[in-house]
Amino acid sequence: MKRYARDMRGYGQNPPDPKWPGGAKVAVQFVLNYEEGGENCVLHGDAASEAFLSDIAGAAMWPGQRHWNMESIYEYGARAGFWRLHRLFTGSGIPVTIYGVASALARSPEQVAAMKSAGWEVASHGLKWVEHKDMSEDEERAAIAEAIRLHAEVVGSPPEGWYTGRCSENTVRLTAETGQFAYVSDTYDDDLPYWKHIGGRDQLIIPYTLEANDMRFATAPGYITGEQFFQYLKDAFDVLYEEGEAGAPKMMSIGLHCRLIGRPGKLAGLKHFIDYIQGFEDVWTPRRIDIARHWAKTHPPQQFERPSKMDRDTFVSRYGSIIEHSPWIAERAWALELGPAHDSAIGLHNALCRIFRSASETERLAVLTAHPDLAGKLAQAKRLTAESTSEQASAGLDALTDEEREEFTRLNDAYVAKHGFPFIIAVRDHDKAGILAAFRHRIDNSREAEFAEATSQVERIAELRLRTMLP
Repeated sequence: MKRYARDMRGYGQNPPDPKWPGGAKVAVQFVLNYEEGGENCVLHGDAASEAFLSDIAGAAMWPGQRHWNMESIYEYGARAGFWRLHRLFTGSGIPVTIYGVASALARSPEQVAAMKSAGWEVASHGLKWVEHKDMSEDEERAAIAEAIRLHAEVVGSPPEGWYTGRCSENTVRLTAETGQFAYVSDTYDDDLPYWKHIGGRDQLIIPYTLEANDMRFATAPGYITGEQFFQYLKDAFDVLYEEGEAGAPKMMSIGLHCRLIGRPGKLAGLKHFIDYIQGFEDVWTPRRIDIARHWAKTHPPQQFERPSKMDRDTFVSRYGSIIEHSPWIAERAWALELGPAHDSAIGLHNALCRIFRSASETERLAVLTAHPDLAGKLAQAKRLTAESTSEQASAGLDALTDEEREEFTRLNDAYVAKHGFPFIIAVRDHDKAGILAAFRHRIDNSREAEFAEATSQVERIAELRLRTMLP
């Protein structure tokens, strides 16, 4: 099986209505990453100092050495930045989600007490603020388990949410397989939560953000002033709010770091944004765990058999009759690089049509000749496929008058004699009168034109059939 693991479809053009509490037009969710004391440092047993997300331009890791300046910048986040942010959010009445590195939380008991006293959610940000990409599966699995254990020990309860940030290709799967988390956030791929089936269970994914994020103060291109940060957040909010007013509410995640946005000049932009959104009545500012609980209640996971996950025999059995009496099309389609994008009517239709379009003219002609005459002898003898029987009945072709039956017979005979294959039309798109009018009009076309039209109609019939079977 050639299968493509990435999901490029998502919710498609019709995302669900999240039904946010109070009819909110947008959910604005603030995350405060607490990493100070969990970063790379030789004091923590690491091989080198930290080099990521600080105000030191062009910072590099110092192998085997403490980087005094880098350490002091992280310390600012814990000593001053955190408390400035604590005053801002508690004063604004907005609860936040803490992404807490377990080893950092263990080194900051007063900050943990303040988080809990404020009613903030303390989610897990891993054991240490280090890269996971080069860890073996066993090593990363052990790090995740130890993060959960230490978190529960320090905070008093295990985490319900997870975000690594510096993750590996295995992180989402490994965290989901623990069964510990109400949500995992190591993705940036949507404006709404969604369910992902992993390891035999449904895991809620609440995507995070790297752009509405103060990390851009420490990267290029990025923000220079707090006002630039405010303007970006405001622009994002305004677009999402407008979408919510149009009936498609979304979620806005905002990522913050104590040592970055906790600086006075940067904090001014965040404060300006909070003041701005508090001028709207229909904005929800929840913790991420609140979003997870709401989504699980309002949009619980729904399972259906996914074409891309089927074995060959099941796939062919299920979809071999979508294009009339031509299971070879389904057999070849199964061998394509199918993925989540093909687990919908549109996606699977595209896969089947690719095979049909790339087939030889002789093979496509065989598909056309496999179709029955409309209201012909097979219909009268009740020998049509279940799909054709239902389709012809939907247009009233199973209840013809004698005169109508005679006309269909005459047209069928004349059409086949001229073109060499039956007249094909997606009957669900027409009523009986419309079918007869198309029949009378098309019978005089050239064979070339009718071959093209008939193959187009075969694809349309397949689309309509799939729409009754798949999302």
